[in-house]
Amino acid sequence: MDDAELQILKQRAPGLAALYTTAHDAILRAADAAALEQARVSTLGRKSALTELLRSIPTLPPEDRPLLGKGGNTVRRELEALVEEREAELKREALSASLAHERLDVTLPGQPFPAGHEHLISQTMREVEDIFIGLGYRIAEGPEVELDYYNFTALNTPPSHPARSAHDTFWVVEQRETMPEAVMDADRGVLLRTHTSPVQVRVMEQQRPPVYVVCLGKVYRRDSDATHTPMFHQVEGLVVDEGITLADLKGTVHHFTEQFFGGERAIRVRPHFFPFTEPSIEVDVSCELCEGKGCRSCKHSGWLEIMGAGMVDPAVYDFVGYDPEKVSGFAFGMGVERMAMLKHGIPDLRLFYDNDVRFLRQF
Repeated sequence: MDDAELQILKQRAPGLAALYTTAHDAILRAADAAALEQARVSTLGRKSALTELLRSIPTLPPEDRPLLGKGGNTVRRELEALVEEREAELKREALSASLAHERLDVTLPGQPFPAGHEHLISQTMREVEDIFIGLGYRIAEGPEVELDYYNFTALNTPPSHPARSAHDTFWVVEQRETMPEAVMDADRGVLLRTHTSPVQVRVMEQQRPPVYVVCLGKVYRRDSDATHTPMFHQVEGLVVDEGITLADLKGTVHHFTEQFFGGERAIRVRPHFFPFTEPSIEVDVSCELCEGKGCRSCKHSGWLEIMGAGMVDPAVYDFVGYDPEKVSGFAFGMGVERMAMLKHGIPDLRLFYDNDVRFLRQF
């Protein structure tokens, strides 16, 4: 409302003009959003003088009603527009003040981000690789999604073996007719490999003796408790050459345990059975916690199992075309998590996968 319109309003409705002037000044004096809201309520609210005046129009003489009705609505619209303008102005002032006092100097150096390191499982696998590379082995790899021919059949594991049960193995495809004709002579099931031994068969298919390989990677079984997880890591080794005996296997195991655990750890070899080795053995190391005297961790035996091993069964050579009359060999397998637990005194295998930084930063 300009000065001319205000002068006319003062002449014809001085009371309404006084209300407008008072409300106009109160809105402009509001220094922040709270003060502006208070001014809006006092000038335009349901109990304000302007609202009371507009409500009283029906009681006025007929000749005064048009003037006060039109003028009152004009004043209300003017004051509402003024409130919006003042609100926008206060927001601009607040933003300017914030930018002036809360500036970010992008030229300052950033906060340092803590450097990470390899997971303990990866560290253990690298350590194992280094030991066997030092012995002249090479690293071999294979698929994690495997055919049951390589996972079971070619390793002399019969169809009735419990490991082939769905209770123990993650099967992807069990119907044989779904597999391509290129593997017509192979078993047709597809599964997540239960051990890294299939890599040994694939290596022997692709090269003639001598063979000195170590295979590391993820394997999958239907287990989940303090000492088992559905996914874990294995290390397996294979040696095939002329004149290899069980004494060579024991010497290799002794050298590995000495390098990995330290020279003070004794080993024990005892007979066992595996479908793909004959004879088969299991290898134990002396318990570090009780120094072989017997404790709860080793079930009071003084020993902790670390691997299964044995001489390669001649039946396995039939699947890869090796002559068991000319060559012999041994194979061994270890769980990476179990080796790390034994070396570092970790009580629960699940700690490796909880991603608790307080645990991981210790290694």
